[in-house]
Amino acid sequence: MDPKIVELLDLYDGPFSSVLRENAAMAKDSGLPICQDTGFLEFFVFQGNEVALEEPIIETLNSAVKNVYTDSPFRYSIVSDPLLNRKNTGDNTPVICHLFPIRGDELEIRFLVKGGGSENLSRLFMLNPSATVDELVHTVVESLRESAARGCPPLKVGIGIGGSSDKAMVLAKLALTRSFDEKHPDKDYAALEERILREVNDLEIGYQGLGTGITAYSVHIETYPTHIAIMPVGLATDCYIARKGRVIFED
Repeated sequence: MDPKIVELLDLYDGPFSSVLRENAAMAKDSGLPICQDTGFLEFFVFQGNEVALEEPIIETLNSAVKNVYTDSPFRYSIVSDPLLNRKNTGDNTPVICHLFPIRGDELEIRFLVKGGGSENLSRLFMLNPSATVDELVHTVVESLRESAARGCPPLKVGIGIGGSSDKAMVLAKLALTRSFDEKHPDKDYAALEERILREVNDLEIGYQGLGTGITAYSVHIETYPTHIAIMPVGLATDCYIARKGRVIFED
């Protein structure tokens, strides 16, 4: 787990605190997952125009995930059809992959290991384009007031603002790949991240929804230009173990 998660878990002294710490210690000592939901893999690939691959990146990622999950004590959570025939694929693939073309000879791969609980908290809001900052904050905080306890808090919160409806949701997920202490480079958006974090923690939902301790670790915002007639806002969350990673390949 991220050292910050361990640090905050050690400080937590509310209900079931000893159980949470014991579970974390057992997972570390035994090399087993800390949670039975070992998630689905969502990748964000930034591929330079000078990077030549032997096969489509999605094939490489699917192969890697299949190997890791079949060789490890991880639950397979992917079904081949979402509605009519929910049959398990047996290897936790296919993965979800978002490709971002960039210039240069660098290949950066970010990823999330997302559990179903936190994923069910995802929301898309199509706000009035004249919406104020206060209205946006209220929309996000009220959504989490209703749902946060079901996502295994403390949560990591990602917010995507702008683009289109689908772009806003991708931005919200991309925001979750940032480190806990990584603030938005724009000071106004960084201040907005801090404000939303304060208001979410003021909800006092607490660890695992039990009313004690923090409700969210951090809030991260990503933005993109948008149409004058829309204000898409995506909301995504990650659970208290916030599993993510980043790999950079340079020529």
